[in-house]
Amino acid sequence: MTQIMDAKKGILTDEMKQVAAKENVSEEFILKSVANGTIVIPSNVNRDIEASGIGAGLRTKVNATVGTSTDIVDFDEEVLKAQIAIDNGADCLMELSIGGDLDVIRRRVLDMSPLPVGSVPVYQAAIERIRKDGSVVYMEEEDLFKTIEKQAKDGIDFMAIHCSVNRETLKRLKRQGRNGGLVSRGGSFISSWMVHNDCENPLYENYDQVLDIVEEYDVCLSMANAMRAGALTDSTDRAQIQELIVLGELVDRARERGVQTIVEGPGHIPINEIETNINIQKKMCKNAPFYMLGPIVTDIAPAYDHIVSAIGAAQCARYGANFICYVTPAEHLALPGPEDVREGVIATRIGAHAGDLAIDLERFGEDDIAMAHARKSLNWTEQYEHAMWPADAKAIRDKRPPEADDTCTMCGNYCAIKIVNQ
Repeated sequence: MTQIMDAKKGILTDEMKQVAAKENVSEEFILKSVANGTIVIPSNVNRDIEASGIGAGLRTKVNATVGTSTDIVDFDEEVLKAQIAIDNGADCLMELSIGGDLDVIRRRVLDMSPLPVGSVPVYQAAIERIRKDGSVVYMEEEDLFKTIEKQAKDGIDFMAIHCSVNRETLKRLKRQGRNGGLVSRGGSFISSWMVHNDCENPLYENYDQVLDIVEEYDVCLSMANAMRAGALTDSTDRAQIQELIVLGELVDRARERGVQTIVEGPGHIPINEIETNINIQKKMCKNAPFYMLGPIVTDIAPAYDHIVSAIGAAQCARYGANFICYVTPAEHLALPGPEDVREGVIATRIGAHAGDLAIDLERFGEDDIAMAHARKSLNWTEQYEHAMWPADAKAIRDKRPPEADDTCTMCGNYCAIKIVNQ
C-alpha cells in the first residue's frame, strides 16, 4: 500500500500523523491532501525515517545534493557533506554520485540519513554501460528498469525519472534552438540514446513498468525536468512547456496508480518569470508539489550562486513552489566541498523561509515575531534561541564583545533600543 492508497481509504498512516504534528496542521488536512496528490510524503517501505511532507499548505522544504564526480571520489567526504546538510536543516538529501562504486556510496548515505533520500537512476544505468561499452548509446532498455528496481529495493525514497523526454519534446528543442543548450545530465543521457538508436524513450514508452516498480516500494516520483533552461535567455521556451504538458499527463497516470509525484521545475529563470512558471505548472499538473532547482536568477555570479539561488528560492516559495534544491558557491565551478554544502543549505533555507513569510507571517514567522520581542528587550539569550543558526550568531558577537553586556559593538552606548527603553 502506498500513502495515496491509504489516504484514499481514509487510513491515517504514522507518516501522515508525523507530518501533521510537525507542520501544526490537522491530520484531516494531511489525509485529504495526500489522497488528492497535493502533498507527498516520500518514505520507502524499506526505510524508517523522519517523515517530511512536501506540498501545498506546508513549509517550503529544502533539498541538498551530495555525490562523487569522475574527478573526485571520496566516499567519507560525501557522507560528511550529507551530515553537514542534515545538521544545518536540510529536509531531504539526493545522492547523485557518478564516480566510484555507485551502489556503495548510495547505501552509505541511506544508512546514515534519517531524512528522505532521492536519486537519479539513469545516472547509474548510463554510467555503468559507458564503463562497459564506451558510450551511453549502447545502454539497453532493461538497464534502466533494473537500476530503478535496485535503488528502490535499497530504500530510495524519491527518484528523479526522465520520463518526459520523448520524440516530440526533442523536436521542439531542436526547432527552438538555445543559447545554453541542454544542461540536464539525465536528459542528455536519454536524448543521446534516443537520437543514436532512433527510438522512443523507454521510460516514456513503458511508463507503466516504472509505475509497477515504484508503487511496490512507495517511492515518490520526482518527474525530472530534462528540458530546463541552463541560461536565462532559454527559460520558459517551447521545449520546456512541451515537456510540462507531457509531465501533466504522466502525473495523472501516476495518481491513478496510487503513486506519489512531485514535478521538477526550471533551473535558470529571470525573477519576472517565476510566478508564471509556477502558475503554469500548478495548472498543467493539477497542483502536484513543485520542486524548483535553485533557481538561478542571474548567470554572471559564479562563486556566489548560493546567494543568487536564495533570491530565486524566496520568490519561488512566495508564489507557491513547495520544494527547493539548494545551490552552493561551487555551482558551475567545481564539486562542492563540505563548507560549500553548509553555505548552500543556509542560503536556501533563508530564501525559502523568506518566501513562506510572505504567504503567512503569523504561521511561519513565530520565531521572527519572538526575535522582535527579544531584540526590544535586549535579551541576547533569547535572540540566540530564535536564530536559525544560534552558534554562528553568538560567535560573531563574542568575537567583538561590547563594554556593556546588553548592547553590541555596532552602536555601543548609543544603542537606539537601549535609549528608548531607558
